[in-house]
Amino acid sequence: MSDIEADEPLLFDVIDDHIALVRFNRAKARNAIDGATALALSAAVTRIEADPALRVAILASSTPAMFCAGADLKVVAAGRVAELRPNDSGFGGFVDAIRQKPWIAAVDGAALGGGTELCLACDMIVASRSSAFGLPEVKRGLMANGGGASRLVRTLPRNIALELLATGEKFSAEFAERHGMVNRLVDSGDVMEAALELARTIQANAPLSVRESLYIGRLVGDRSDAELRRLSRERMQVVMASDDAKEGPRAFAEKRDPQWKGR
Repeated sequence: MSDIEADEPLLFDVIDDHIALVRFNRAKARNAIDGATALALSAAVTRIEADPALRVAILASSTPAMFCAGADLKVVAAGRVAELRPNDSGFGGFVDAIRQKPWIAAVDGAALGGGTELCLACDMIVASRSSAFGLPEVKRGLMANGGGASRLVRTLPRNIALELLATGEKFSAEFAERHGMVNRLVDSGDVMEAALELARTIQANAPLSVRESLYIGRLVGDRSDAELRRLSRERMQVVMASDDAKEGPRAFAEKRDPQWKGR
C-alpha cells in the first residue's frame, strides 16, 4: 500500500471493468466509521450509480481479520453523530442510500454494530468461517439505529433476531449462514475470491434486467403481492423495450456471449 493509500479512509478500485471494490482502510481504528469514512462511502455510492460500466459493487476491508467495528465511539462521545449520516444516506453514508446496483459484503473478520448494519444493507454477504456479527448497542445504552433492528428481523427468523437484538450477543458467520443471512461461507483468506466469483456471475447478466429484478425483490415485505405484481409488470415493460432484451435472445440463437449495453 502506498503512503497516499495509507492516509485514505476508504479505497476504491475497479476490477474487470465492471466490478467496483470499495474497502475500509482505517486499520488503527478497526475500520470504525468516522465522518471522513462516511463521506467517502457516500461518494463511492454516487460514483458507482453514475457509472454505467460499473455493474456490481463489493464492500470489503483492507484490514486482515476486521471488517468494520461500527461507529467511531469517539465521534459519538463528542456529540458529532450527524457526521456519520451525510447526505441523507444514513449511517456510514450507505445504509439508507438509494442504490440500484447490487452490493456484496465481503467479510473476513469482525463486523459488529454498524459493521453488521452495513452488511445487512448490502444485497448479499460472503463471509469467512472465522467472521462474527452482532448488534451490541444495547450493552452500551444505545440501539441499532442504522437499520439493524429492522433488517436483522427481516433477514433471520423473528424470534432468533429479537433475542440477538435484546441480548446484544455476537453470532458466528456459520450461524448466520445456517439461518440464511450469509450467501457464501468460505475459509479465511478466500473471501475476496468468493466475492469476486459471485460478482462476476452477476455482472455477466444484463445490467438492466438485474437492476429491475432487484428493485422488485427489495420491496418484498413492504408491499402487497398485488402491488408487487403490478410493479413487476411495469418494470418488465422497461426491460422488454431495451436493446439488451433483443440482444439476449439473438446471442443465444447465434451461440455467442451477449454484448450488453445496459439499456
